[in-house]
Amino acid sequence: MPKYVPQSVELIDHMGTDLTVVNSARVSYDKKSEVLDEKDQKLLGYLAKHGHWTPYAHAFLSFRIKAPIFVARQLVKHQVGLAWNEVSRRYVDSEPEFYVPKEWRGRPVNSKQGSDGVIDLGSGWIFPAETVSNSLNAYNELLARGVAPEQARMLLPLSTMTEWIWSGSVAAFSRVCRLRLDPHAQQETREIAEIISSQAQEKFPYSWKALLN
Repeated sequence: MPKYVPQSVELIDHMGTDLTVVNSARVSYDKKSEVLDEKDQKLLGYLAKHGHWTPYAHAFLSFRIKAPIFVARQLVKHQVGLAWNEVSRRYVDSEPEFYVPKEWRGRPVNSKQGSDGVIDLGSGWIFPAETVSNSLNAYNELLARGVAPEQARMLLPLSTMTEWIWSGSVAAFSRVCRLRLDPHAQQETREIAEIISSQAQEKFPYSWKALLN
């Protein structure tokens, strides 16, 4: 029986504060702030508004994220300023977990990507658990027959959950969130971006506000 689990994002580490960003900028003038004041907050806004991103590259965030493969493959496209290390089913053969959507969305009328609205498939339609079960059974059968995990994994669907450590600068994650929080972004990737944004806001409140605005 397939095990279905939700997406999750855990902030596992961070380095620096808003003051780190401020002092990374002020070092140009051989100056240093000891306490974040109103002038520093305005500086953070100025830096973000005028594209001075390097001071924001001195503060870091690190997340452990669990999401289905189709979501991970969208997010891994973001490379600049970020590092990604993922669980590999070449090496592990632990029991797979799967993602199931809360609802099915329709194809958009005026766009080649994304989705629009909710599709009512009727009471006779359920998530195709039989398909997932068949894939899982075939995967486990290959392992039982001695097939290497790196080959057996090809039978698992895109709804299979994967897990990765994603680390990078505040500047880099702000670029991720600006793109993935857009209403036209895929809902599942937007959910990941919303949690990242919330946790980044907690650690770097003034920097994050400046970058996203």
